[in-house]
Amino acid sequence: MSSVYKLAMRFKMKYPGTVAWRIKKNSSVIEKHLNPGEEVLYAFVAQKNDNPLDIVSTAVVALTNKRILVGRKRVVFGYFLDSITPDMFNDLKIKGGLFWGKVYIDTLNELVVLSNISNQALPEIETKLSTYMMEMSKEKVSDKN
Repeated sequence: MSSVYKLAMRFKMKYPGTVAWRIKKNSSVIEKHLNPGEEVLYAFVAQKNDNPLDIVSTAVVALTNKRILVGRKRVVFGYFLDSITPDMFNDLKIKGGLFWGKVYIDTLNELVVLSNISNQALPEIETKLSTYMMEMSKEKVSDKN
């Protein structure tokens, strides 16, 4: 069993209110694209869209020691993979709703919206993402010096 899948399932068990399907298939997309020496630090599940009624766009989001990966396996064939490197990260926004919340990751090229996340999971995700981005920006600055 893959480490991405284990982390994603741990998140789903901890926050069962998060809407997510096909976690194993989505995790395999990320596993396929991990580079040598790249390790997964944290993973969670969400819908990659801004529509609370669209519950078929489940994604697994993984923070690695190099970048953020968002993997989605298509139902019939193929898959989608989004890679957000630290130099592309611009801002982070968390929005809690009545039942579910959203995470907005603003990059230089697009706004990545992750929705239908249990409200109870939002503080943990914000802490992990914020800490991750601060650490990665420190490394980027120290690499330039």
